Amino acid sequence: MSFSLPSVTPDGVPAAAPLLDVREPDEWAAGHVEGALHIPIGQVVERVGEISEHAGGQPLYVLCKVGGRSAQVTAYLTQQGMNAVNVDGGVLAWQSSGRPLTSDNGEPFVL
Repeated sequence: MSFSLPSVTPDGVPAAAPLLDVREPDEWAAGHVEGALHIPIGQVVERVGEISEHAGGQPLYVLCKVGGRSAQVTAYLTQQGMNAVNVDGGVLAWQSSGRPLTSDNGEPFVL
């Protein structure tokens, strides 16, 4: 049996959906989706309870820069029984699709 990873393009992420950003702190500071939970990939296992709480029983959309790290985290969360979905193309695709990003200083983010 092969395992298929749930994934969606940024356009397929509902507006109020819970988001998890697994990039490193410097990447997050440069630009992120407002309202996303930031937990770097290296902290996901120890903070899985916090992630589950953030999802609130809804599908959780996982982001990184281009989709590789978020795919690993989505696979892990799915194995833990969570409804996790990888965002294909990550934050770069998110911005390319016209969805807004913000930065730590509150300024609109521009690549």
